[in-house]
Amino acid sequence: MSVMVVRKKVTRKWEKLPGRNTFCCDGRVMMARQKGIFYLTLFLILGTCTLFFAFECRYLAVQLSPAIPVFAAMLFLFSMATLLRTSFSDPGVIPRALPDEAAFIEMEIEATNGTVPQGQRPPPRIKNFQINNQIVKLKYCYTCKIFRPPRASHCSICDNCVERFDHHCPWVGNCVGKRNYRYFYLFILSLSLLTIYVFAFNIVYVALKSLKIGFLETLKETPGTVLEVLICFFTLWSVVGLTGFHTFLVALNQTTNEDIKGSWTGKNRVQNPYSHGNIVKNCCEVLCGPLPPSVLDRRGILPLEESGSRPPSTQETSSSLLPQSPVPTEPLSSNEMPEETSTPEEMPPPEPPEPPQEVTDAEK
Repeated sequence: MSVMVVRKKVTRKWEKLPGRNTFCCDGRVMMARQKGIFYLTLFLILGTCTLFFAFECRYLAVQLSPAIPVFAAMLFLFSMATLLRTSFSDPGVIPRALPDEAAFIEMEIEATNGTVPQGQRPPPRIKNFQINNQIVKLKYCYTCKIFRPPRASHCSICDNCVERFDHHCPWVGNCVGKRNYRYFYLFILSLSLLTIYVFAFNIVYVALKSLKIGFLETLKETPGTVLEVLICFFTLWSVVGLTGFHTFLVALNQTTNEDIKGSWTGKNRVQNPYSHGNIVKNCCEVLCGPLPPSVLDRRGILPLEESGSRPPSTQETSSSLLPQSPVPTEPLSSNEMPEETSTPEEMPPPEPPEPPQEVTDAEK
C-alpha cells in the first residue's frame, strides 16, 4: 500500500519582493536589472590586469623587484572584493508598507489634513522630525506608501526606497546606500591606486625596453602595453576625480544626493545636522561605524503554498486514487448522516433475509 505525498512549494521572500531588482544564489545576491555597464567594469579591470600580469610583471620582477607583481596582485584582489561586495549586497532597501499599514497611514493623513475640496491641490505629505535640535522633513513616498526615514530617497531605476541614499551607480550595477557605501568608497580608492600603479609601471617597462631596442621597436613588440597605457590614461582622471569627490563628502558626512540637491548649502544656509564638525569623527562614522543588518529578510520563508498551479503528473494522479486516511470530523446525528450512493455496476447484490431460526424450532 503506497502513501500519497503532498508536495508543497517553499517560497522565499525575495521571490515576491517588489521593485526592479534581480536575485541570484537563492536571494543571497541582489543587483539592479541593468547590469550591462557592470559587466564592462569587470571586463576593463580583468582585461587590463591580465595583460599586466602576463607581460610586464614578469619582466619587471626580474629587472627591478619581485615585490612589484605581489603588490599589484594585492591591489587587484582588494579592488575585486570590494566591487563584488558593493554590487551583490543590499544597499539598505526599505520594505514597502503592507496593505493594512498603508491604509492606516492614509487614515492618519486624512485625519491630519482633513478633507480637501475638489479642484484644490492637497497639501504635501510631510512630517517634521528633530535631529540635533534641527527640524528635518520626512517625505511621503507614494510608491512605497511610507514616510521615508531621514536621508532616504526613492531610486527611480531600482524602484525602491534606500536608506541614506547616495546615488545609483551603473558601473557597479547597484544602488549605493547605507549598507554598501563604505565598500563603494574602498572600491574606488583601491581602483585609483591600482590604475596609477599599472600606468606607472607600464611607463617604466616601456622606458627599460626602449634603452635596449629603441622606443619605436618597443611599441611594435608590445601592443598590449600600449593598450594598457591608453585604458589607464583615460580611466585615471575619472576614477581619481570620483575618489577625491567622495573623500570630500565623507569628510563632511554628506551624500551625493544631498550635495546635488543643495540640502545643506542652499539659500537658507541650513547646517548639516549629521556632521560632527570634525573630519576624523565624520570619517569614522561613515567608514567604520556599525553596519546595520538588512531589513528585507530576503531568504525568509513565506507561508507554504501547495504546488497546485501545474497539472498533476501521472504518478500523482494514480496515487490520488488510492484510499486516503480519513480526516477526523465531528460526529453527525442520525438525521445528518449522508446517504451512500453507488453506481449500478458497483451495487452489491441484495443479501437474502436471515431465516427465522427460533420461530421454526418452536413450530416443530
